[in-house]
Amino acid sequence: MRILWVSVLVYGVVLVAGLYYALTGLSPDPDPARLAGFVVCVGLLVALEFGGPRHPVALASARLALFVAVAALDESGLSRVLFLLVPFLGYLQFGRRAGLALGGVCLALLVGGHLLWQPGWYTDATAVSDVLMFCVGLVLALSMAAIATGAREARDRVAELSAAVERTRLARDLHDGLGHHLTAIAVQLEKSEAFRDLDPETADRAVGDARRSARQALEEVRSSVRAMRSDTTPFDLPSALADLVRDTDVRLTVVGGQNGADRAALTTLYRAAQESLTNASRHARASTVTARLVFGPHDARVEVADDGRGFDTAAPEGFGLRGMRERAELVGGRVDVVSEPGAGTRVTVVVPS
Repeated sequence: MRILWVSVLVYGVVLVAGLYYALTGLSPDPDPARLAGFVVCVGLLVALEFGGPRHPVALASARLALFVAVAALDESGLSRVLFLLVPFLGYLQFGRRAGLALGGVCLALLVGGHLLWQPGWYTDATAVSDVLMFCVGLVLALSMAAIATGAREARDRVAELSAAVERTRLARDLHDGLGHHLTAIAVQLEKSEAFRDLDPETADRAVGDARRSARQALEEVRSSVRAMRSDTTPFDLPSALADLVRDTDVRLTVVGGQNGADRAALTTLYRAAQESLTNASRHARASTVTARLVFGPHDARVEVADDGRGFDTAAPEGFGLRGMRERAELVGGRVDVVSEPGAGTRVTVVVPS
């Protein structure tokens, strides 16, 4: 991870300070060649950030070499601030331990330089102030690097979670949508096979129903693809449920009109009805199945009931019911399941509208 603007801004400050020191007469003995070399090296640092080697170690080595050159050519002494970038960029590129270690090395070199070339520096207020300011800058640089690294990790984590949520959503769509239609196709084909010799007309009708289910499955795949591209198209839940129960013995009742519920909430109700009807067809062995859609002033609900064999609600939930609950929770809704072995099942899903 590289934050170009930080490095380039520091280079700009160092360049302006060096030129100001040399051109305003603050330097006792200005050297044009030394000043020119200073400007060239700062320019090379800027170019290095935008077009230098991509390998982290090579980039860090080239940058450090230019830092040393700029510091040697700068008469103002302000270029020492460049060495604060060493732990800062090291933290970003190589991690926390590397950043802290490089910060310690830079501080040790600064203090060592004072010991070698300025004996008794610790009694000089200016030298002590330089060391203290370097320490403050070091703390700020490492803190900024830690914040930037934390933001990067948080962004990566959000991306991972978003991908996981999308995978879960697609898994639910496949299970609730295609699973329903494929179950219907399998049931109709089994019916056709069973009645082929006894009642050819019923068998042909079952094959026709299987074809319709296959077409509905294909249309649902296309609708899902369209929805992924844009969720702005209106969704008519009563019509969708009517299409879902067409050519079945399910009795559908709709109370109220679809008004303020958003698409996500309506889709949640549709998928819940789809999953409940699939379970009633696949597992319940019910003779009567009813579906009821109610639009209230503050919520909307769908209720699917059958008189099948039921199940023990204390048993672990399957993927379908678990996915139903997850969908409802995402839109602030809830799922209620009432069932007992031999007493049928009633599934109610409520979402805010």
